[in-house]
Amino acid sequence: MNIETIGSVYFVGAGGIGMSALVRYFLSKGKTVAGYDRTATPLTEELIAEGAQIHYEENVDLIPQACRDKKSTLVVLTPAVPEDHAELVYFRSNGFEIQKRAQVLGTITHSSKALCVAGTHGKTTTSSMAAHLLYQSHVRCTAFLGGISKNYGTNLLLSQESPYTVIEADEFDRSFHWLSPYMSVVTSTDPDHLDIYGTAEAYLKSFEHYTSLIQPGGALIVRKGISLQPKVNEGVRVYTYSRDEGDFHAENIRIGNGEIFIDFVAPDTRINDIQLGVPVSINIENGVAAMALAHLNGATDEEIKQGMGNFRGVDRRFDFKIKNDRLVFLSDYAHHPSEIKQSVLSIRELYKDKKITAIFQPHLYTRTRDFYKDFADSLSLLDEVILTDIYPARETPIPGVSSRLIYDNLRPGIEKSLCKKEEIPGLLRTKQIEVLITLGAGDIDNYVPEIVNELTKRQENKEVSS
Repeated sequence: MNIETIGSVYFVGAGGIGMSALVRYFLSKGKTVAGYDRTATPLTEELIAEGAQIHYEENVDLIPQACRDKKSTLVVLTPAVPEDHAELVYFRSNGFEIQKRAQVLGTITHSSKALCVAGTHGKTTTSSMAAHLLYQSHVRCTAFLGGISKNYGTNLLLSQESPYTVIEADEFDRSFHWLSPYMSVVTSTDPDHLDIYGTAEAYLKSFEHYTSLIQPGGALIVRKGISLQPKVNEGVRVYTYSRDEGDFHAENIRIGNGEIFIDFVAPDTRINDIQLGVPVSINIENGVAAMALAHLNGATDEEIKQGMGNFRGVDRRFDFKIKNDRLVFLSDYAHHPSEIKQSVLSIRELYKDKKITAIFQPHLYTRTRDFYKDFADSLSLLDEVILTDIYPARETPIPGVSSRLIYDNLRPGIEKSLCKKEEIPGLLRTKQIEVLITLGAGDIDNYVPEIVNELTKRQENKEVSS
């Protein structure tokens, strides 16, 4: 099906962060866009306000008439939707063209120069940074992001004139194999999604295959020291990067007073005194990768320096909700042991002398089963851990797998508790909080406004009484 000539697009699972960027893309092209999602969220309500027809009941009768002609309708599927979903069954049994989200993204971006960021963790922030650096420069870009950019309030950036498209390349369900990167960053290859891949070896092989998709004349920018043997085509340049060493790296790192300054070193340039707009230490390395991608594609040194300084971050990625001398509260999407470790170390570097408490909602039964000891090791770097029930997403419960597996393996002596997510605000009333972070990729973020209210009220009461 030719994307330019289709009349309507129907999304089975419209409200996911990746799917919603495609919803916005097709709306911008003047298509009729409709779809289903399981629950209403602020994001689905925004999509409706922008022109999408979205409903929340699994009901074939609610599919709009405009999306019932198989000759003119493309159906886009997220892997999170079960095979027996009634609407999906309807489209399949009636011979509609059905494509996965990644397949559609691959088709859309095939004719552009795709700048992709892959990796177990770090890809959303790095791709959003790279997109911002290019979009605010003379180079410009289109971008499909895996989070809501705080600079632009959206996960889709559009440019009619730029040949570049920035893409977060998702390894789940081997989605990134549909892409044809011109250049790619690979941030990390720590095993994940073993429910899909089975083994860590198969997971790595998937990344190796992904690197073989980079087009001749392009480049691979790979984090130094990760487990990956790239299989690039002839004519693909390979660079390394990291915080401290590699073809692209940082020097003269200065952290203090809630600010971070670095010098960026590339093979052919050096940009001194760059201030990180989101001053957490993991963004030094993310920033190096993003700057490398922007530099290799024509952004000037001054544009890069300015863009890094005014980058405001991504919702749920080191997302500060309260930040003052007495109290800090932030929300982070980290849901893999390595991500959590990096998050905690970054916070510890900023707040060396403060008590750090985390509320963690594990994501998926399989991931908890496969990595509960690693989760416990990473969370044990904190002073206090509050664990909620596992967020199931697409999965059904596995006997014997619960948050208690992590709880029982936390280091001896750590403050720890188990609670239902709806009990969080009440539990916090009993806690001494200095620095608090919510961690997880589920619906823990829905409770952030209540947590902000609870912590703000408490702080105001303290100030009154003192």
